[in-house]
Amino acid sequence: MFIDYAKIYIEAGRGGSGCMSFRREKYVPKGGPDGGDGGKGGDVIMQVNAGMRTLQDFQMRKHFRAERGEHGKGANKTGRDGKEVLINVPPGTVIKDAETSSVLADLVKADERVIIAKGGRGGRGNARFVTSTHQAPREWEVGELGESRWLILELKLLADVGLVGLPNAGKSTLLARISAARPKIADYPFTTLTPNLGVVSYKDENSFVVADIPGLIEGAHEGRGLGIEFLRHIERTSVLVVLIDATSDNLASDYQTLINEMESYNPTLVQKPRIVALTKMDLVTDKNIGGQFLQSTGYPACRISAASGEGIETLLGMMWEMVKAK
Repeated sequence: MFIDYAKIYIEAGRGGSGCMSFRREKYVPKGGPDGGDGGKGGDVIMQVNAGMRTLQDFQMRKHFRAERGEHGKGANKTGRDGKEVLINVPPGTVIKDAETSSVLADLVKADERVIIAKGGRGGRGNARFVTSTHQAPREWEVGELGESRWLILELKLLADVGLVGLPNAGKSTLLARISAARPKIADYPFTTLTPNLGVVSYKDENSFVVADIPGLIEGAHEGRGLGIEFLRHIERTSVLVVLIDATSDNLASDYQTLINEMESYNPTLVQKPRIVALTKMDLVTDKNIGGQFLQSTGYPACRISAASGEGIETLLGMMWEMVKAK
């Protein structure tokens, strides 16, 4: 199951308390203070695990707590630091504060890590409070609390090209045609319920990653249909391929619906390099269909059929040139 959203609670370890102690030795009835400091609480660390693909692990476990620091001891012994907690996440995970929605980290590269909650400082023992006029202090400090918060984890797929279209526009068929990915394909809306990734090999050693995004409908940016939960997956793509069904009654209206939804969700999406492609050309008799529409978009355009292979090489060439330019 593809899980791209999770809410978890993290708590760094509390620092150990300082110790109040006095040195006791034979023939030294009134030794000086020797209370050690408490150890530091463990941190909570998020790290990218390239082998992970979803946030499914966080469906069962939602609470993560690091170890507290050990209390200080006599003989000026500092307590042991608490063990850190390492939380693995897939590449492309955005970490947000659940209360403020502010982005705390955006983890993309393999093994990239960030301390997301710092452990509390250990308290000072009474040996730390000695002064020239205060030779036998009994003061000591309690360890500080570690940082804690609820987090929102959002996964945004890492792809070079994003396929965008209305339901049943042929995105999954195209991805299956140009890559080894095998998404579910059927002749009804919302066949694709989760994003799919495919690696496209293009002319010798060249390759790029294409993402098939579940179909958008009017109102998607407000959560209608599969809505907002999948719009975020095209935020990281370098190039967008807008697929329009050639059998549609109104090509321009379908196109404008997609553009409006992307712009309403995030205006930067419509600023990305774009290709417009008419799909399912095997189902129409007019091979010059949509000429005026394609010209009116002002973007590179082509006509394709993922079923017959018509125009596929032309589209791949356009994709590669735009990916290479980024």
